[in-house]
Amino acid sequence: MTASSPELLTLHAVRISGFADTSVIARRFGLDPAETVETLRDAEAYGWVSYSAFAGLEGWSLTESGRKENERQLAVELAATGREDDVAEIHRDFLPLNGRLQRACTDWQLRSVPGDRLAANDHADPAWDGRILDELSAIGQALGPLTARLDGILARFAGYHSRFSTALDRARAGDNGWVDRSDVDSCHRVWFELHEDLIATLGLVRH
Repeated sequence: MTASSPELLTLHAVRISGFADTSVIARRFGLDPAETVETLRDAEAYGWVSYSAFAGLEGWSLTESGRKENERQLAVELAATGREDDVAEIHRDFLPLNGRLQRACTDWQLRSVPGDRLAANDHADPAWDGRILDELSAIGQALGPLTARLDGILARFAGYHSRFSTALDRARAGDNGWVDRSDVDSCHRVWFELHEDLIATLGLVRH
């Protein structure tokens, strides 16, 4: 199992978070907050990240050159493991699950009714929601072995399965937002980060 450098993890945390403040970036991989600030400032000097504020939010995001640098670092790290084919195979096994996850989240958000095919799901039908939660449980069970294979190659992939399971437990407890909200560590957010992590690691383009 390969452990990534703090410098790589800092830049990568910005990548998979999309837009986040320093504390969120540091927590993502358990990095030292003070060292994370210094690393981000260095990356800013190289033009890899930028800091911005709007609508009451402040945070870091990758520049285009930062995205390329992140992918370069990830490619070097992956090549050093000698396991490129294994990660590519795991990604191929992930894609059918990704399709199922997208369908489940769409069904969670929308439920067609006569005259309105795109009506919002009001979560008034426990059987409908229960079916979707069962599907998410099945997806989570299939995810476990995949992430275990990833964890054995690159340590930074650890935690995705447990985060997904925690979010699903919260949703089953009655907090619907833990299925698809973007401002909490929901099933959808965890899944999006994992997908971004995989395509960044392999140098692919999200379709």
